[in-house]
Amino acid sequence: MISTLNLFLVVALLSLSRVYSQSCENYGQLNGSSCNCPTGTGGSTCSELACGGNIFEGSQRPFTSSSSGGFANLTSSGCSCQSGWTGTACNVCQSASACQNAGSSLETSDSSLTGDDDGQNNTLICNTTPKVWASSQMSCSVDNPTLQALYPLSSTLNIIRTLNPSLSPLPNVTSFGSAGSLYAQLFYEGEEQFYCKADLCIQDSSNNWSCQDLSCICRPNTTFCGGIPATNLTGAINTLSGTLDIDCGDVDNSTQQATCSFKQATIESLFGSSGLVLNGCSFGECLRQSVLDNNGTTSSTSSTSGQASLSGGVIAGLAVVGGLLLIAAIFLLLGCFAQRRARKSGYNEIGSGNVAVEWSNITYIVPNSTRNLWRKRNPSGYNDDKVILDSISGRVLPGQMMAILGPSGAGKTTLVEILAGKHKSGSINGQVSFPSASKTDPRIGFVPQQDVLPPTLTVHEALLFAARLRLPENISDVEKHSRVDALLQKLGIKGLKNVRIGDNTNGRARGISGGEMRRVSIGLELIASPDVLILDEPTSGLDSVSAARVASVLHAIAHDQSSPTAVIASIHQPSSQLYQAFDTILVLSHGHSLYFGPGSFAPVEYFASTSTTKPYPQGYNVADYLLEVASDPPLTLLQSSNAPPSASGEQSKFANKSNNLSTEKVEDENSTSIDSRASNHPVTGLSVNGKSNMFGIRGKSKYATTFLTQLEYLSGREWKILRRDKTLFLTHVAVAAVLGVFCGGIYFNINTTIAGFQSRVGCLFFLGALIAFSSLSALYNIVEIRPLFLRERSAYYYSPTAWLLSRFLFDVVPLRIIPTIIVSTITYWMAGLAPDAAHFFKFLFILVLYTLALTLFNFLLGTLFRNGGIAILLSALTALYQMTYAGFFVHLDSIPPVLRWLQWLCPLKYCLEALSVNEVGSGLMIEDSLQGVPVDVSASLIMNLLFGFGENNYYRDVLVLFAFIAGFGLSVIGIVWVKVRERR
Repeated sequence: MISTLNLFLVVALLSLSRVYSQSCENYGQLNGSSCNCPTGTGGSTCSELACGGNIFEGSQRPFTSSSSGGFANLTSSGCSCQSGWTGTACNVCQSASACQNAGSSLETSDSSLTGDDDGQNNTLICNTTPKVWASSQMSCSVDNPTLQALYPLSSTLNIIRTLNPSLSPLPNVTSFGSAGSLYAQLFYEGEEQFYCKADLCIQDSSNNWSCQDLSCICRPNTTFCGGIPATNLTGAINTLSGTLDIDCGDVDNSTQQATCSFKQATIESLFGSSGLVLNGCSFGECLRQSVLDNNGTTSSTSSTSGQASLSGGVIAGLAVVGGLLLIAAIFLLLGCFAQRRARKSGYNEIGSGNVAVEWSNITYIVPNSTRNLWRKRNPSGYNDDKVILDSISGRVLPGQMMAILGPSGAGKTTLVEILAGKHKSGSINGQVSFPSASKTDPRIGFVPQQDVLPPTLTVHEALLFAARLRLPENISDVEKHSRVDALLQKLGIKGLKNVRIGDNTNGRARGISGGEMRRVSIGLELIASPDVLILDEPTSGLDSVSAARVASVLHAIAHDQSSPTAVIASIHQPSSQLYQAFDTILVLSHGHSLYFGPGSFAPVEYFASTSTTKPYPQGYNVADYLLEVASDPPLTLLQSSNAPPSASGEQSKFANKSNNLSTEKVEDENSTSIDSRASNHPVTGLSVNGKSNMFGIRGKSKYATTFLTQLEYLSGREWKILRRDKTLFLTHVAVAAVLGVFCGGIYFNINTTIAGFQSRVGCLFFLGALIAFSSLSALYNIVEIRPLFLRERSAYYYSPTAWLLSRFLFDVVPLRIIPTIIVSTITYWMAGLAPDAAHFFKFLFILVLYTLALTLFNFLLGTLFRNGGIAILLSALTALYQMTYAGFFVHLDSIPPVLRWLQWLCPLKYCLEALSVNEVGSGLMIEDSLQGVPVDVSASLIMNLLFGFGENNYYRDVLVLFAFIAGFGLSVIGIVWVKVRERR
């Protein structure tokens, strides 16, 4: 009974059939109207088989006639061989006397065939070794359990190997074919089933043969080729192609026979890595003694590997990978050169203050989020865009501190961000300039409202990191240490030098207090010696004592005798003491300026002179009074433009310059709609010194250090974080070890049955799915560190590429590659996969590539979406999509064509295919029994039929995974450069 597996194989093979037409069978050579037939065949079409005689007789040999079924059958014809000749069709000589007698019997004048020694060593001998000198005949019994389960009777294989036909006693009679050719015939119970030929054959030093261009033809309606429809092998045989190897062992001296193998890719997939095993092989070729004596006449060729050469696509891919590595090496050398040059020369444009800040007619408009192309202006003549600032002007001189006061929503934060040159999502009109006698490119320091600091670093390390990246590279590291120590003393936090900053927002790792964090944030800007310092609510959330300390630090910075600095700070609700620390006050209300001038009691006197505000209660906090006025400003106040009566000296100069600050008329107290005149202003960039500068105040150089230096210090910080916060690393390692034991226990010592093979692929699939889901932590890490990156990027600490590379190195190696190696190694040896080093390291190589691809993909999602929840959801759904199209749960060919193309976008498919190909490439054989029929078949065939994986696709899959890595990597770099930037 034919087994279910065999029927499955046959049906699959039928789809591979093709049609051949041949005038002469057995690859006979057409000569006019007749055929020159291979040795042992004859008749008009070379379809008849030799039945006795010897090869010297050629076409005169006795041949079998076709039976009633149309096929010549040696067994039913009762054929037998002459003494000294053996093998199917009697082609193999056994002794020198057989060759001599056969040559002597011919009617010829060629004395070399008489067997007499004429002094030229022309005596005929019989070569019975596997080595071929001229044209050797071999006849073997085919021994394979699977083949015998289908066809239980005797199968034999005849092979003609021709190396140098000119050395044969009778060329084209005792030999056939050109040099380096091979012809084969398979017989089943004496009846020829199919025949093959191959060219470009070479013989190695071990007398093994390797041939190219194999082709075979199945004889229709024979037992193998349609005689039994359920086991028709026509499709498989007719599609045999490529390389053919004939490997033979040593000849047994007692029997003069050897064991050989007939190997070709498809045959190996059907019957195992040894191909068709040939037992009892007999060899024989008649030769002149002189051929053996003149050994140099036919020197054997060098050995060959017997493996197919790499395809052009694989070679091209390897060339691309090599080119990328070369480019990386070149960039590294250029980086070293640039770093060395920068450390020798550098630049010394360190901020020294003495820079004023002047702004005029600053207007900031945020388009309505619901506005679209079809939305029109409302009938009243106003659009619904939101005006945050409306024609704000002012000026701060070096050595002055200015406070921007106003209730929530007045526009304080927006104004300081515009003055600092931050990216804004709305449209900005107006001009910001920095008058200075010596500088055209001032350094602007900006301290945001929120303290975003690296929690695992100490205060000293955080400031030193900023110093190393924000100060010129030619400044020595010793001097940078000295600057940090001096700054710690100036900020009053020297005692916290070696205390970790911590994270007080969630109580995960408490460190320094909020006021101390605020001073560290200020220090990160001061370390770069800015010419102008701008702060957004530096005292927000602090108690009065901490706020007073911050104000004291800012006052000292502003009034430094050696480098007076303009300091601008937005203040939400200052205490009386804090208010008195500021030299200049700007009061905002609903985006309009109510007052700009000296501080102290000057604003009270100014508002008292307007007679439109409630009187100031004596002893009341001036700041609280100003906030009350700004919260509910009278309309008449906005019409007044006189300078405060108390303005005098230098303050009166810039106070008088602002006499047009608050002349805009508003519709009512809460109106924020811009009038038609403002809405017609062109949408232009913020003008700085007369030049458009939408990307900040920086001028000729964004970064103070070279790329290699940035990477060096970023990597150093990442290493410190990894050493101090070992939780994530240890968790990954522990989980990897546990899952490795768990997976290895499930698949422990998988057997080689059909079910065992499916479990083997399931084990590989489990590892790929595990990597897909565990890489989600890479996405979370990116989302968590994103705020710190945005702050440092906006301050030009480093380039996005340097940050990405450092993150990739210190995320991938400790958290991805090491856990992958651990779980894979444990599972590999416990499951009993291919037990050799080469296949193990190829297995690890694929999993590492897949890990890199998935890590970069999660980096891509983490940078593309601000919302970490959306990114995690998409990553999880992508992992499920990969599991669907990996080829394990569903055969890819059974998916509807409209969806089948998605498999080419699935990295897990290439990973699983490469792992499976690597596993079966070790010579894995399936040994099973179905319904009592033994099955001994190569696992590569089962792999192809069950999962659709190609056995030669390993290197292709490697290159595709490299392509995914390159594609995801370039996409991450592009998105970070374009999208992941501070926008306020």
